[in-house]
Amino acid sequence: MGRIRGLRREWRGLKKIEQVESYSMVMWHVMPWFLLVGWLVLPVGLSLRHDVTAQILGWTLIAVAALQCAHLNRALRRSVDHYLGRAEMPRRDLAVALGLALAAFALALALGHIDGVTDGMVGFAALFLITPYAQALAFAVPLKSFFRRLAVIGAALVAGFAAVGVRDGRLFGLAGLVAFGGLTALLTARCGAWSLSVMWEADRAREVEARLAVAEERLRFGRDLHDVMGRNLAVIALKSELSVQLARRGRPEAVEQMIEVQRIAQESQREIREVVRGYRDIDLGVELVGAQGVLEAAGIACRVTGAPDGLPDAAQSALGWVVREGTTNVLRHGDARSCAIELSVAEGRTTLIIENDGVPDAAAGPGGSGLTGLRERLTEVGGTLEHHSAEGRFRLTARVPLPDREPPAGPRPARPEARAL
Repeated sequence: MGRIRGLRREWRGLKKIEQVESYSMVMWHVMPWFLLVGWLVLPVGLSLRHDVTAQILGWTLIAVAALQCAHLNRALRRSVDHYLGRAEMPRRDLAVALGLALAAFALALALGHIDGVTDGMVGFAALFLITPYAQALAFAVPLKSFFRRLAVIGAALVAGFAAVGVRDGRLFGLAGLVAFGGLTALLTARCGAWSLSVMWEADRAREVEARLAVAEERLRFGRDLHDVMGRNLAVIALKSELSVQLARRGRPEAVEQMIEVQRIAQESQREIREVVRGYRDIDLGVELVGAQGVLEAAGIACRVTGAPDGLPDAAQSALGWVVREGTTNVLRHGDARSCAIELSVAEGRTTLIIENDGVPDAAAGPGGSGLTGLRERLTEVGGTLEHHSAEGRFRLTARVPLPDREPPAGPRPARPEARAL
């Protein structure tokens, strides 16, 4: 009972596909023995008379057939692994299976040539004798090679039985039995193995999908962290530098600047927690006001035109990140004196343009990881991102298509539970 419980625990510990493979292996191991009894032992054993030669040849034939089944069971694991792409072709196993099949057919020829056997029983035994070799062959070779080898064996058997005096329709019956036995082995072996390979492929696809989901989540986290911290750290550095200069001059405004630095740092902590939880939502209107305030605090004249009223949440979130990254670029790169942010809706799409001056010629290029992250965000909502630098000015253009119809108002779906990193 303890052994049975252990086997049950092992069975339950297997994946579904592993359970299916184990079940298939058991069926492939057991099936030849059932066919041996039904197609060979009973027909041949019951047809044997008391002739000593017939008895010796008949039971020797049954013993060789049993060796065929034993060899097939021994080599089955290697054959299935070869079909599933886990191992090389078991050529030695195929050679042994072919040798046993030829020996069994030679005994059948000798048995059919004597008078101590009921007429027709030996020919019926050929239905089984081809099955073990055909099953091993079904796992190892392509279908064309399988049918070609089966036809060669069938032709050789027909010629052999014709040589010992079998004539008329019995030869066609023998060829039909060989073909039926080979096709039966092909269907039971190859079709099951093909189904198993498809299931393993689906299982591997699910594993790849899971790994891609994890990688995508890591990219999302890195992208969100870059976008959140990029502008905030730039503002903190700018205000800290301004506070130092004011403090050196004895100006009381230095305290106000450091209070603002403290507020931005606390806001950054909150935003990082939201990024980790995956709850990050961006309000485009708030981002536009924040960008204007940050740029003007840095001494850059900023003009904002357009309002995000009525835009879908997805479009607002994607464009909000564009505003954040664009503002960060203005603060970090070049020596901008003015910046214009324009938001417009026309022809079923929303267009956001951020343009600033003070860009050196060396800054013109394909863009860094921030712009790459923005393209990924916009791609998720069907949008595009373009940037152009010329004559000391840099323009960033984001376009997001709008849906034909807004979804009905209602409660927003609950967010998934936060996942631990």
